[in-house]
Amino acid sequence: MATKADFTTDEWTALHLGVTGSGMLVSLSDRDLSDSFGESTAMAKYLAGQVTAGETQLVREIAGVKGTGFGFTTSPQKLRDETMAALQASIATLGAKAADEVEPYRRLVLGVARTVAEAKGGVTPIETSMIDAITTALGVE
Repeated sequence: MATKADFTTDEWTALHLGVTGSGMLVSLSDRDLSDSFGESTAMAKYLAGQVTAGETQLVREIAGVKGTGFGFTTSPQKLRDETMAALQASIATLGAKAADEVEPYRRLVLGVARTVAEAKGGVTPIETSMIDAITTALGVE
């Protein structure tokens, strides 16, 4: 069973940014300020639930990290680039260090993305497109 102690600071940061960045990407893909508040609340609630209900210790630890890892002034392109890079790095790291954590991590990331998309008014085509891009970055075919 992997835990935070099994990863370097950079690896841990990538694991965290992959999760939170995915939720933020979905939220920002369909820009509506009134929706953004509800979507960020939905993401926070989902992650809080995963702290106790996550399927592995590692998932519970990642879900418990506070903050998004991105600043308010982060550009949408930088958010996308860094999130996609973090997802790819995370899957590679997990594959090398804790292969049994790859699928639980993928489910955590996609759970966040889907929760955000469903939070306000249903899933839009642009949100579906972003979830597809996240899925691809996670190496899911």
